[in-house]
Amino acid sequence: MEYNSNNAFAKILRGEIPAQKIYEDEFAMAFYDIAPKAKIHALVISKAMVVDFEDFVEHSNATEIEGYMRAIVRTAEKLGLIEGGYRLVFNSGKNSGQEVPHLHAHILGGEPLSTHL
Repeated sequence: MEYNSNNAFAKILRGEIPAQKIYEDEFAMAFYDIAPKAKIHALVISKAMVVDFEDFVEHSNATEIEGYMRAIVRTAEKLGLIEGGYRLVFNSGKNSGQEVPHLHAHILGGEPLSTHL
């Protein structure tokens, strides 16, 4: 799938759509999900123009991959989730339920989560 620069997350990165920002660096931006599935539900979007996890891994260099992963950890730290734990989810592709075709990770926590996946 080709990247569409008019997707909602690209618009958030450009400041065209507001978001309640938690963390930002040169690799990623994190903000609260507008339809939370847990007490704390954040999204960490890549600043790379990539559609999903496979696209990101195949078209990013080691520095970009490491930077994005560190941004996820920094976001979890800012949210106070490190000690109690959190769930990290990547939906990749249509059948996974990925709604926005831009790489993003969901961080869920702040309460005990179901063990059923």
